[in-house]
Amino acid sequence: MSEATATRRGLQREFARATARTVGRSVLNAVLSIVIVIVAWVGLIKLFNVTPYIGKTPLDVWEYLFVDPDAAQSRAAVLTALGQTLFDASIGFVAGLALATLIAVLFTLFRGVEHALMPLAMLLRSVPLVAMTPIIILIFGRGQAAVAVMGSIVVLFPALVNIVFGLRSASPQMLDLVTVYGGSRFTALRKVAFPASLPAFFAAVKISVPGAITGALLVEWLATGQGIGYGIISAAGRAKFNEVWADVVVITAVSIVLYNIVAIIESYVLARRSR
Repeated sequence: MSEATATRRGLQREFARATARTVGRSVLNAVLSIVIVIVAWVGLIKLFNVTPYIGKTPLDVWEYLFVDPDAAQSRAAVLTALGQTLFDASIGFVAGLALATLIAVLFTLFRGVEHALMPLAMLLRSVPLVAMTPIIILIFGRGQAAVAVMGSIVVLFPALVNIVFGLRSASPQMLDLVTVYGGSRFTALRKVAFPASLPAFFAAVKISVPGAITGALLVEWLATGQGIGYGIISAAGRAKFNEVWADVVVITAVSIVLYNIVAIIESYVLARRSR
């Protein structure tokens, strides 16, 4: 075996071990997050002396989903609503992140575009989405177009700020080197700025995942009348508090899991680039 082959295999083994450690840390973080949420959940119910009729414990939710005679029906209803919410969240996530990336590229290439559009982005962020919802519904209806618009508004601004920061964190010397060799601004953006912005981009993705879920819950409550967002309001109005807590627990657990999946992907990609 040649020295180069042995070195390459050693690097591959080290990369595999680093990846395993990253996955292990992410799983541990997810477990710790869930434990903290459960402890806070039980502690707050005890602290504020919430009546058992309204405040359900983890054991109550477990029995509702897995022990009660109609648990299978309850699980099916929650999972159906969850599927709709994740679909709505994915629309807002993709639309918002794609729009944020496009605008960030324009801001980086053309400073005049930033001066023209940044006040509009600030306006969209400062106006409460609840106040904008009637106008959005009038323009786009109550279908998936409204879901995309409202989800994009929730995701857009924090993702935009992070991605712009990442694109502008590229080394000026590397950018000048591309220019000296005849590369255009777009070439410098593609070859230098995009790779340098990966940590900031993944930070934007991690922020956008729970933001997209929040936007989906909001649009389901205010516009579409579907998914967990509407299910929570509907169940609360019918005093079905077991269903309310089950919906909240499921969507919270899914948010934690998705966040940690993005963290694992981030660690893997950045480790490969550093290698």
